[in-house]
Amino acid sequence: MIVSSDRLHPLYRRTNAFLKCGPFTTSFNSQLLGAFKGLVGFPGRATSLKLITAAVFTQLRFSSDSRNCMCKMLNAPAADRNKDPILSVLKSRVKSDRHGNALEISSGTGQHVVHFANALPNITWQPSEVDSHSLSSIEVYRQHYRLPNVKPAIYLDASQSWETWYGIQPESCELIVNINMMHISPLACTKGLFNGVGKILKPQGLLLIYGPYSVNGTISPQSNVDFDHSLRSRNPDWGLRDISFLTSLGQDNGLRLEEIVDMPANNKCLLFRKDSVV
Repeated sequence: MIVSSDRLHPLYRRTNAFLKCGPFTTSFNSQLLGAFKGLVGFPGRATSLKLITAAVFTQLRFSSDSRNCMCKMLNAPAADRNKDPILSVLKSRVKSDRHGNALEISSGTGQHVVHFANALPNITWQPSEVDSHSLSSIEVYRQHYRLPNVKPAIYLDASQSWETWYGIQPESCELIVNINMMHISPLACTKGLFNGVGKILKPQGLLLIYGPYSVNGTISPQSNVDFDHSLRSRNPDWGLRDISFLTSLGQDNGLRLEEIVDMPANNKCLLFRKDSVV
């Protein structure tokens, strides 16, 4: 069904009043409310009230946690280990003399986005997450480092249509980054990511995904085999994705696998290029 602004108006009014009481005012709250209004007004949007409400109130829980001093700067040791190798790949492929917009899907703690933004000041970064604790952590990193090219994090569920991704417009990003998400999330997230990236990337834009992958149905070394088994025992819909499968998903969405870069700890960076309008 089409959700009219009249039906959403009372919820928007209560959301606005709640956020004005929170600790993160001005840019963070205004972006949330602006995105809320954008969801209502997007032409042809057939988004359910339930989905919009869930997204908004996930952010409300984030503000409520912060107000109760529950926010903290989370730290993932793996992010500390891989942030420099991934940055090296980015710096060799992102032009330093041209402004651009980057979306990080599934930003985790926030360690990556502030590290990349500090090293690539010509790129404006939009972090995103689905987990409320991670959203809180990203904001704490953002407030701590105060980098002008890092926007407030947005709620983004990659398993949902890109049209629900908080008003991000088609062909608005030169770069999209996704790190260590695909193997620890349902397959719907991987499929949704490629579909959304195909719409959101500008022509010649770059998608970088990082993590462990299988190659032509084979997982190696043994540590990755054990890791895959552990993941699937926890959730049958998790596990290492095969590069050939991701290549096919990319092709279906106008993205060409341009390069595979071997990384430390048996991980890889896969670089996809959008060659044409989807």
